[in-house]
Amino acid sequence: MFEESALNARNKKIQLLWRTLFLVMTLLLILPVLVILGTLIAKGGSVISMEFLFTYPTDGMTAGGIFPALFGTVWLVSLALLISVPLGVAAAIYLSEYAGENWFSRLINLAIINLAGVPSIVHALFGVGAFVVFFGFGTSILAASLTLAIMTLPVVIVATKESLDAVPLAFREACWNMGATRWQTIRKVVLPNAISGILTGVILEVSRTTGETAPIMFTGAAFFLPFLPESVFDQTMAMSLHLFVVATQVPGVPDALPYGVALVLVSMVLIMNSISIGFRVYLRGQKKW
Repeated sequence: MFEESALNARNKKIQLLWRTLFLVMTLLLILPVLVILGTLIAKGGSVISMEFLFTYPTDGMTAGGIFPALFGTVWLVSLALLISVPLGVAAAIYLSEYAGENWFSRLINLAIINLAGVPSIVHALFGVGAFVVFFGFGTSILAASLTLAIMTLPVVIVATKESLDAVPLAFREACWNMGATRWQTIRKVVLPNAISGILTGVILEVSRTTGETAPIMFTGAAFFLPFLPESVFDQTMAMSLHLFVVATQVPGVPDALPYGVALVLVSMVLIMNSISIGFRVYLRGQKKW
């Protein structure tokens, strides 16, 4: 039998200490999320019902449901995704597969980094000037979705570019040696193997666009609408703005109502993210490397 040396015992204690430290740090990150969810469920769970989800606000928005805001949020997020994901993926493909390392690509990367750091209120003012006034879309779903798309483009570009760069160069070289063009290689080999990373950017975009208030407040979201929008040129209610309104602007709102709206908003994000994460895990399982 070998006896454990003093050095090995000391190393085990140090390893256990670091492992415990990292576990505590992880729990500290998770704890606020659990506290927030627990608070929302405890204070707002009583108002959640099918009637709350699928009826219109009534009595000056102090009663009734949130269906117009729920419907409008889905519309805003979906249209923003349809605009930003193709543009972001195309930009990432250019930067990763065509641009190479030169002053122009470095300038583009710098612009992307700076765009990611611009406050949302500045994006809102840009959306007003560009889409509402200059292009003449007015305060509409289209103007709001375009503003959200511009705001979240850096997330999609960076996530997609990192995912494309992670695909082994040997995959590309094998295709080129078989006579495939660069675009055929990207379309048939690189993109399918990078799709899980692209979905990471989509997940982050969904989380951000769902909860943004300032960009849509000035460009397309309405305080209250007694009807659903019929086209992208109409205004719409949105969950984030509705939460702000009932929590701060409307007198006589029951205490549970803002918490119920917040609970639905958080649940929307969790459900959409869970679907995307599940699809991403499935795609990662299909990889051959």
